[in-house]
Formats: sequence, C-alpha cells, structure tokens
Amino acid sequence: MANRNLRQVRIEKSNNNNNNGGGGNCEDMASRPQLLPQGKNKRPGEVSEGDPSLMPPKMEDGEEDKGVTIDIKSLLKPGEKRYTQRCRLFVGNLPTDLTDGDFKKLFEKYGEPSEVFINRDRGFGFIRLESRTLAEIAKAELDGMILKSRPLRIRFATHGAALSVRNLSPVVSNELLEEAFSIFGPVERAVVIVDDRGRTTGKGFVEFAAKPPARKALDRCSEGAFILTTTPRPVIVEPMEQFDEEDGLPEKFMNKTQQYLKEREEPPRFAQPGTFEFEYSSRWKALFEMEKQQREQVDRNIREAKEKLEAEMEAARHEHQLMLMRQDLMRRQEELRRLEDLRNQELQKRKQYHMRHEEEQRRREEEYVRQHDPEEIRRQEAFKSSYMDATFVPKKRVRRGRRGGKKVRNMEKKKKLKSEEAEKGSEELECLPVFSGG
Repeated sequence: MANRNLRQVRIEKSNNNNNNGGGGNCEDMASRPQLLPQGKNKRPGEVSEGDPSLMPPKMEDGEEDKGVTIDIKSLLKPGEKRYTQRCRLFVGNLPTDLTDGDFKKLFEKYGEPSEVFINRDRGFGFIRLESRTLAEIAKAELDGMILKSRPLRIRFATHGAALSVRNLSPVVSNELLEEAFSIFGPVERAVVIVDDRGRTTGKGFVEFAAKPPARKALDRCSEGAFILTTTPRPVIVEPMEQFDEEDGLPEKFMNKTQQYLKEREEPPRFAQPGTFEFEYSSRWKALFEMEKQQREQVDRNIREAKEKLEAEMEAARHEHQLMLMRQDLMRRQEELRRLEDLRNQELQKRKQYHMRHEEEQRRREEEYVRQHDPEEIRRQEAFKSSYMDATFVPKKRVRRGRRGGKKVRNMEKKKKLKSEEAEKGSEELECLPVFSGG
C-alpha cells in the first residue's frame, strides 16, 4: 500500500501526435515519470493509507491510457542505499545562462536531489538523485532533449571513489568484502565478480562514499598486506578503470573531423585475398594471435606459480601449526611444574602450620593442667626432686651452720646403715641350705 507521505512517480504513456518539432526532445519518449507533490489530489490508480480497500478504485474508460502511479520507494532495490555515487548524473552541453533553479526544475519530477553543481563557463553540471532507477529514467528521458536550441548530453558520472580488488579468496562474498573495507570509511557498494556459472573470478570492486577513505584504503593496502581470511593471501587494491558499457559511443556524439570523413569513405567489407588490404589485415591478425599466445603463456606461468606458492604456503602453515603446538605443550608443561611446586610449597606450609598449632595446643593444655590439677602439681614436684637427685651436682664447699651440718651428717649415717643392712641380708640368704626335691 502506498504511503501518502512519500513522493510518487507517475509513468505516463506519450501521445505520438504531440510533437514539439524537436527531434531530440524527451516529450516524444514512450514513458516518463512525473512526481506528485504531497497534498495534491490522488490520481486514478493511486492507493493511500486512508483508502477503505487495498484495491485501487476502478478507472473510467480512457484513464488507463494515461499511465500508472508508483511510489519512489518501490524503485529502490532491497538493500540498496540512497543518494550514492551510482545515482550521480553528468549533464553536458548546458546553456551558459542556465540558472540553478532552472537546472533543478529540469529534474524536479524525479525526486529531491542531494547534490546540484553547475559550471556555466564550460557548460556542464552534476546532479545526484535518490536511486539508480530514477537516475536511469531521468537519463533515458532527458538525454538528447533540446534546451534553448542545445541538445543535452546526459550520462552517468564517473565514480571517483571506486577501487578494484584482486587476489580474492574463493570464500569471500559481497558482505565480507564490504565489511572488510568499511574500516577505512563508509562503503556504498562492494561486489565480488563471478562468471556465468556463479563462480568467483577472484576479482571485485569497492565503491566508497567519498574520495578520502578510498585514498586511505589504497595507500594502506599498497604499503601493507591486507588479509581477509585465515589464509595469508593479501588482496591487491588498485584504482578502478571506468568504462561506459551501457551507452558506448553513439553516432551523434562523434566528432566529424577530417580523419572521420576519410575513414568513412569505404563501407564495411571483407578483404579480398591477394590484395593490399588482405596482406596487412593478415599481419594485424598474426600480431593479435601472438599477443594472445603470449598472454596465455603468461597466464599459465602465473597460474603454476600461484599453485606452487599455495602448496608451499600450506606446508609451511602445517609446520607453523606444529611449532605452535610444541610451544604450547612446553608452555603447559612448564605451567604444570610451576603449579606442582606451588602445591608442594602450600602443603609444606600447611604441615608446618598444623605442627605449630598442635604444639601450641599441647602447651596450652599442659599449662592448664599445671594450674588447675593439684595431683599433677605434686607429681611434677616429685618428678623434679627425683630428677635433681639423679643429676650429678659437683660438691662445693658450702658454709653451713651448726644446724645444717648436723642434718647432713644424720642423713649420711642413715644411708650408711641402710647399705650395711642390705649387705647383711644378702649374706644371710647365701648361707641358707638348699633343699632338693627328693
């Protein structure tokens, strides 16, 4: 359903009887777009948001010959960006007194332009429309139109921010190519060129929105190696050669010089054998055949060199991967040894900690027992006294008093008596008779 807030284009059928006398006037063309400004009355066949039905109203007899109205949005392809360099038109042979307003009015029915430039001294200008389709419609309709007795010459402007990319991997797509080159600046379009079977040719092109990012990409890729995939295969970036493969060179744009008139004296023909024309035509063909063979030989040599380089690169990559694996293994072994040493140190620290903790606990328990158990206190005192008795103490001259000396002598006498009693008892036991069992 059309949106009333969008500009619309009306494709109208021309009336062959309405001629303005100019052979190159665009009024004689079979179809033309016409913009409908917002707020105007709807034309037959137009559908808006306020319509009760999705179906367009029934046209009256004769209204179908006037054309059909479509939205400008429908002229945009899915994913197509607006106001790109591909929508830029070159307009030549302009009158020198043409104003900016007249130039805009010339393209007003094709939408609102984003760029308008006129060089009145040299008689040319540039204009950028919203979509490529609108630009193609405007070019088809206005090219050759007579404006103030001068036929306009309209063609697509050269894209000054386009780069050609070679040596692309077979796995590179349009999206990957655009994503890779977007690091240099906004990319309008990126295309990988394929053959008639859809297989990549290893070539492509990237169109930037402006020249500075294109120059940056060209310089960076020329100085360094820009790789798009895992394989170290750098892309080759060069300025893109611009060709006009759509319009070519029409006869009306040919300069009628003396060389032109001389070469056009003879019509197209085949050279007859044995003539001057046939001899030099054969030499020209032989020259191109030699060029073809040399190019094929160069292509074969380049292809063989590429295959050899790819094989060497694959072998070197495997070797590099093995080296990385060995380095990683050694690094892991070193890490394991380091972890094992840390673990042993930690265990040793824990063991020492537990030993110190147990020693401290035992010391605390003994201290507690000594302070709270009288029996243990007496036992420890007895142990200390016996220990002191068993320990050798060198005799020293001690000055004792009368009382202290008497006690010492009494103790020595008691010890002597005990020893004599023990010897006497042993002698009595030896004198006892021994009785046998019989």
